Amino acid sequence: MEVKNIFENEPNSKITEKLLEIGFTKKFEDGEVILDEQSFIKAIPIVLSGNVRVMRTDDDDREILLYYIQPGESCIMSFLGGMHQDTSKIKAIAEDETELLFIPVDSLGHLMKNFPEWLDYIFKLYHKRFEELLEVVNAIAFKKLDTRLFDLLKLKSELVHSKLIHVTHEQLAKELGTVRVVVSRLLKQMEEVGMIELGRNKITLM
Repeated sequence: MEVKNIFENEPNSKITEKLLEIGFTKKFEDGEVILDEQSFIKAIPIVLSGNVRVMRTDDDDREILLYYIQPGESCIMSFLGGMHQDTSKIKAIAEDETELLFIPVDSLGHLMKNFPEWLDYIFKLYHKRFEELLEVVNAIAFKKLDTRLFDLLKLKSELVHSKLIHVTHEQLAKELGTVRVVVSRLLKQMEEVGMIELGRNKITLM
């Protein structure tokens, strides 16, 4: 995805030119850690292609998925941490081959002051991330694990625009904050009723 598409509704292209001027691009392989917890944030990522999953880890090293960052989007938590010169509270991992545009944190003040469309972009992302985090809380509090698992499979299918999902049971367990044996059992039950078809490190939605 080109940077210009992020602000495609803006008649002024100066913001795009500025981002390309001050930013730098980098590619990541599937599964590669882009940002780890407790790392200092030196640049804010904007996803150009691919997808990034954002995870949170507790004191027992258990992980849970917070949300995905899709093309044209950025990580609002990285933005807030970078603005306050704080360390990262999340882990960002490439979901597949991913290309990012990194905006140095020392440029954020200039962008916010001189480009209203940048500030509008950040506020819209903040609103979307807040709603997604509320959904995570709602799912953990009120939804059964089998429903959460199938919802996650559908989300992954939407991200790759395919009913075929390349994922391990272990990864699904980490994203749901549970253990692999439970996920494997639930997936087998879904296959038995015709909801999915299981393969080696892949799942097909029926």
